[in-house]
Amino acid sequence: MTKPLDTENRGISARLLDQPYLLLILAPLFWGGNVVAAKLVVGEIDPFLLLAARCLGATLFILPFSWGYLRQDWPVIRRTWPLLMAFGAIGYALFNVLLYVGLGTTTGVNAAIVQAALPMMILAANFVVFRARVKSLQIAGVIIAIMGVMLTATHGDLGRILGLDINIGDGFVILACLAYTAYTLALKYRPNVHMMSFMAVAFSGAALTGLVMLQLFGPGLVSLATIPQMSPIVWAVIAYVMIFPSMFSQVFYARGVELVGPNRAAPSHNLIPVFGALGSVLVLAERLELYHYLAAAIIVGGIVLAEWSVRRKAV
Repeated sequence: MTKPLDTENRGISARLLDQPYLLLILAPLFWGGNVVAAKLVVGEIDPFLLLAARCLGATLFILPFSWGYLRQDWPVIRRTWPLLMAFGAIGYALFNVLLYVGLGTTTGVNAAIVQAALPMMILAANFVVFRARVKSLQIAGVIIAIMGVMLTATHGDLGRILGLDINIGDGFVILACLAYTAYTLALKYRPNVHMMSFMAVAFSGAALTGLVMLQLFGPGLVSLATIPQMSPIVWAVIAYVMIFPSMFSQVFYARGVELVGPNRAAPSHNLIPVFGALGSVLVLAERLELYHYLAAAIIVGGIVLAEWSVRRKAV
């Protein structure tokens, strides 16, 4: 596990970092905003270029804040840097590029609702990979939540599954969630370094991966030179995704977990699709269809069922 963040009781930032529930609202707010921001510039910037710009910018942004921790953790980093960089390649670069590519052919609302089932995917993967003990009601909750995802991906017609007629954009978002599930499971083997050290090295791995994917699948590294000529909206989106969901959300969530514990902090992830869908409606003027409400209710029902089965035994 990473070492917790150190804080000193001075200034506005220190007071903010002492408000766990505010932090646990801001973190999913910024993560949910990632969907809205990326959808806002579809057609204006290639998704691979957006990813590369985000990862490069995030790495440069975090280095000044993490330099002291990197020096402190260097003996561990020197032994484990390939693993640390792999976390960034999968959890940051692969997840986000699949999400950005998917948003080219699906709505922000759909992408947000599909991500709502991420906790259930992680639960199912833990059972399959690590043989984690799972109750029958938890399994039922996973199945129900996945049905909600399929309802979203088929735009309300589950019969399309038989013909493998799933929206390609929603398919990419599902793949993105699977990549993040793999990243989450791999965190079990995360080296014992400070959160800032972990993020700096992981972001470096994401930046390297983003540049490789840009060259192989996107318009090439030369396209980085076109960013200065792009619209102010593209610049604003790049600045947002490289700072808020990349750094602030990570730091705020880590601090929230430190203050209230992982069990009380975990449900805040369920706010990500809420903020993502709400932002898509308010900012992108997307419409909520009947199947969106039904799918959201099904996914939430699956999550509640799984959570209730755990809390029932705890009580």
